[in-house]
Amino acid sequence: MSNGVIGVMTQVPLMGSNSDRCISMIEHKRMYPNRFAWAVGLILLALLAACRSQENAWQQVQETGVLKVGLDPTYPPFEAADESGVFGLDVDLAKALAADLGLQAEFVLFGYDGLYDALATGQVDVLISALVIAPERTEDFAYSDPYFNAGEILIVPAEEVTISRMADLNGRTLAVELGALGHVEAIAWAKRLPNLTVVPYPTADESLTAVINREADAALVDAISGRLFLREMDGLKRTAVPVTVEPFALVTRIGDRRLLTELNNSLARLQSSGQLDEMTNHWLGE
Repeated sequence: MSNGVIGVMTQVPLMGSNSDRCISMIEHKRMYPNRFAWAVGLILLALLAACRSQENAWQQVQETGVLKVGLDPTYPPFEAADESGVFGLDVDLAKALAADLGLQAEFVLFGYDGLYDALATGQVDVLISALVIAPERTEDFAYSDPYFNAGEILIVPAEEVTISRMADLNGRTLAVELGALGHVEAIAWAKRLPNLTVVPYPTADESLTAVINREADAALVDAISGRLFLREMDGLKRTAVPVTVEPFALVTRIGDRRLLTELNNSLARLQSSGQLDEMTNHWLGE
């Protein structure tokens, strides 16, 4: 009997959405002998219940009036916590999304490693926690439209007019943070620009300070470090076009299609109204 159950589990397709899995289970149920029907039936009922629960996520959120948001409060300025509660860009974004949808945001705190498990098990409705879109997770989770690009940006002296992109750095010196993604990107560019000199520094702030001190013509750093530095220091500017793309997005379960659609629509409204830019500039500087 145990071999029969294992056969059911291994032959049922596991790719695609939960709705696809439900259909596949119904089709496969017809193919198995009666002596295994009880096992298939139990699995089918459990799977159908899970599918129905996830498809009704938006309805459940509307009925309760609460959007449960999971986040890891250890990544300022996006999310942090103290005795007064949680705060940061993602917290403001969650509150704005909830308000736009006629809901109340409720925050549930987890360690980073527990975020996706919390979402998968229904402890929260959505993750808003500076999460980069991860293609390897898209079998079980769905990502919203991006709301922030944390990729590498090029920062130059405020008066600089000849450097607007990486291709302008041939014959120049570029400061980077040792071992960071900007360092990797700079090495790749050095293979294309034979006269580009890449100089690593221990931290992003030190690479940016090198530009202020004219030890380097430009610095390549992640958008968060760069914008926070520019907020506090004069004399530098970032070029208009990001060098790389590292998109932050909201995360829902793969089956919660209606909820994701509503969140995307709300996010678009916040973008078009300028409210998203206002929140971003508040926490990261203009």
